[in-house]
Amino acid sequence: MNNNIISAAVISVASLIAAPAIAGDAVKGEAIFKKCAACHQVGPDAQNKVGPALTGVVGAKVASAEGYKYGKSIVALGETGATWTEEELSEWLIDPKKYLRAKLDDKKAKSKMSFKLKKEDERKDVIAYLATFSEPAAEGDAATEESTSTD
Repeated sequence: MNNNIISAAVISVASLIAAPAIAGDAVKGEAIFKKCAACHQVGPDAQNKVGPALTGVVGAKVASAEGYKYGKSIVALGETGATWTEEELSEWLIDPKKYLRAKLDDKKAKSKMSFKLKKEDERKDVIAYLATFSEPAAEGDAATEESTSTD
């Protein structure tokens, strides 16, 4: 009987470890994403617009959307090897300009994106929605991936 309790505890802990760091509601996120759709697309046929296509953004290298012309500051951050984790995306969405200034330690850093998503639950939901269009990276992929920054 004690072995069953221990097994259940181990399974519970393992499932918590495997769970996403930011738990949001992807269904709600789809509705909130409509605020983003003026500048971004997501999905299999998504194209760059005013902002880059966001398909695959969760877990992607910063400033790596193919064919999109990024601003200097976000390119500089991408060149550090930074990736869009759920936590980083959440920080970015609060205030992109402040995010870049803090990450680059550059009070003159700029962002093309002026939109801010201040509510934490909305950020979590949008990120959960975006994650549905991102494949988990296989072990070692991030380290071997070639730079795809655009100039």
